[in-house]
Amino acid sequence: MRKKDNFKLAAFLRSTFIGLVVVSACFGAGLKYMTEFYAAEIPASNVESNKVIVENTSDSMIETEKQVSVTTENTENMPSVNIESETEKSVFVNTLSEEELKLQPETDTNYATDIKKVSLTEDDINKLKDFSYLKSNFYIVDQRTDLLESDINVDEFLNMDLTIDKNSDGPKVLIFHTHSSEMYADSDPSKGVEEGIWGVGEELKNILENKYGIEVLHDTGRYDVVDGKNQILGAYERMEPAIAKILEQYPSIELVIDMHRDGVNEDVRLIDEVNGKTCAKIMFFNGLCRLNENGVLSDITSLPNPYLKENLALSFNLQMTANKLYPDFTRKIYINAYRYSLHMKPKSLLIEVGAQTNTKQEAKNSMEPLADILSRVILSE
Repeated sequence: MRKKDNFKLAAFLRSTFIGLVVVSACFGAGLKYMTEFYAAEIPASNVESNKVIVENTSDSMIETEKQVSVTTENTENMPSVNIESETEKSVFVNTLSEEELKLQPETDTNYATDIKKVSLTEDDINKLKDFSYLKSNFYIVDQRTDLLESDINVDEFLNMDLTIDKNSDGPKVLIFHTHSSEMYADSDPSKGVEEGIWGVGEELKNILENKYGIEVLHDTGRYDVVDGKNQILGAYERMEPAIAKILEQYPSIELVIDMHRDGVNEDVRLIDEVNGKTCAKIMFFNGLCRLNENGVLSDITSLPNPYLKENLALSFNLQMTANKLYPDFTRKIYINAYRYSLHMKPKSLLIEVGAQTNTKQEAKNSMEPLADILSRVILSE
């Protein structure tokens, strides 16, 4: 009996040992799988219209691949207003940490030769006067601020004189690029700034001068380059004194355009067909100098802008004109908290021309319809 018992005990121990080996192997394989799974890079999600503009708090607009959720735009639309792509995501991107963000408060065509302002029906005007309708159909509002009904006076905006006198001496429009190094999908940066957004600005300059008789000064400043290296942080601080000096030197300048290229997910194409040409979509942009902190809206007194009303009126009239002439060419106006470069002249404009997924030719193609839209607003009939 004792030998038999010993035999059973040995068999039991052997089976137990084998079982433990099997369990250990399975556990090790599972642990390896979980480690590899959680260590792998997680692809960016395609959330509808989660757009944000991340800035550093020194009033600098910086680009990053980081995405932050914001208010989702309403796609209910009136006939003359653009609806954005269901997969579209914007916007400026930023590599700053959350702590840095807190410390630094800061995307042969047949055109009419006669320049006429677009006409609105009474029904159009009544719709625009409905603030909730206007806000959801004209604007995308970043969660760090808010657009208030008191910000928009449709009657005042429609009747505001935004024209320039193109017949007096000196340049009337200044085009510059706070981020001159922004490139497109097929750009070759080794060939110079002409390959990116600066080259697009030069195209707009040529069209405004040659077709519409508007003298344009195109600034060559490289405000996102320091000691020969790209340095986006602080670009707005470096830009301001240089642009202020230009405006002092040329008091004839009435319209200031800061032109950018947006950043989106790699599977997003911001395009529209205009008169047989594929064009990169454009987006007008406003900063309100107003921050939402813990549910309380407060003015950013350190970054004042005395021209907020004129800024908003200009982008409003341009968007309205674009919606009438080229319904799918513009994206909704983006509203963010800070002031960017919009405080230096009453008629100041920040424009995003396409994104990194567009080609440089698509971006240049956009300059003809953009010039047409501008001419309807800034030139008298």
